[in-house]
Amino acid sequence: MSNFSQTVNQDLSLSEESLQIDYLSGSNLLSNSLDGQDVILGLTQTPKTLPARYFYNQRGSELFEQICELPEYYPTRTEAQILQQYAQEIAQMTGACELVELGSGSSTKTRLLLDAYQALGSKFRYVPIDVSGEILVESARQLRQDYPKLDIQGLVGTYTQAMEKLTPSSFPSRLIFFLGSSLGNFSSQDCDRFFSQIKAALDAGEYFLLGVDLQKPKHLLEAAYNDSQGVTAQFNLNMLEHLNQRFAGNFDPKLFEHWAFYNEEFNQIEMHLRSLQSQTVCLEALNLKIKFEAGETIRTEISRKFDKDEMKQQLQAQGLKPLTVWTDPKQWFGLFLAQKSEVN
Repeated sequence: MSNFSQTVNQDLSLSEESLQIDYLSGSNLLSNSLDGQDVILGLTQTPKTLPARYFYNQRGSELFEQICELPEYYPTRTEAQILQQYAQEIAQMTGACELVELGSGSSTKTRLLLDAYQALGSKFRYVPIDVSGEILVESARQLRQDYPKLDIQGLVGTYTQAMEKLTPSSFPSRLIFFLGSSLGNFSSQDCDRFFSQIKAALDAGEYFLLGVDLQKPKHLLEAAYNDSQGVTAQFNLNMLEHLNQRFAGNFDPKLFEHWAFYNEEFNQIEMHLRSLQSQTVCLEALNLKIKFEAGETIRTEISRKFDKDEMKQQLQAQGLKPLTVWTDPKQWFGLFLAQKSEVN
């Protein structure tokens, strides 16, 4: 049992057996005053950085859902098209499962998988994991209305927290899935560590479904992160509002601008917040003052773009045997189904 756990069932005509949301230790992002060491580390180094998890307060999660609908942002609709075409095949390959989703958000694309598993006629359970408790509760409520027989065990926390909490499944198998190419936010070393965590959370023969953005021309990539409506800029700048709210800060978002570009050397999009003037910012809850020169940036995200064959080799090296890779006709996005090897 975690240090801080609660079941959300207020205002729900649902039993605790069918819908439960657990807040893992340290996951109450707005009230926990014991964290922030990653902010201190990131903002006192050169160049300055911030972890991407600080995008996702309630407003940030809402903005990301808007980004996914933008005409320039191809990853979401391309991945959805692949799932639409192959979800039934995925369900048939794995059989009845406990479905564990990392970074579930509004669970929009997840419905394609839920429909496919429901069509198998066997009982299954959905375990959404997200750092935003508000959006997880909202999406879980809606899913229980739309899938009355679905058991939901939501976990609010980081991927590491949640995967450590997972116990052996009572279902015939388990499928952990990580959609949206969020893997691109990890460095190469973090990616290896993440795959090790996935492997540890699976029993031999269980499954891992991974969506990744594949390499493509620079102009397509940069357009996706510099949309004409400015929603991605709002999403990036909202991180400063989140830090203000969480750590009693005085960032003025009007004194920063969104900057995103494709770094061809490392095959990654980089998102930054660039200071428009020399300034000093305080985060009182962290007892931290940060000086910025005009033009100095905070790197808020990387989004690596992958080679299909190299990703298959990386999964294999981590004991996650690639079974199938599905892509769209333009080869813009890849959906990998892997299975934990019987021999470690």
